[in-house]
Amino acid sequence: MAKDPVCKMDVDEKTAKFKFDYKGKTYYFCSPACKSNFEKNPVKYLK
Repeated sequence: MAKDPVCKMDVDEKTAKFKFDYKGKTYYFCSPACKSNFEKNPVKYLK
């Protein structure tokens, strides 16, 4: 399981519908809203 960097929910990498590659790493999201927030400001969520 991966951790959604925005809301901290567990997300299954195998079935995740929302993912985004940033600096060579794939991040997984529980919803399009979390993915959108991350895309706007990834640094905010990677502290």
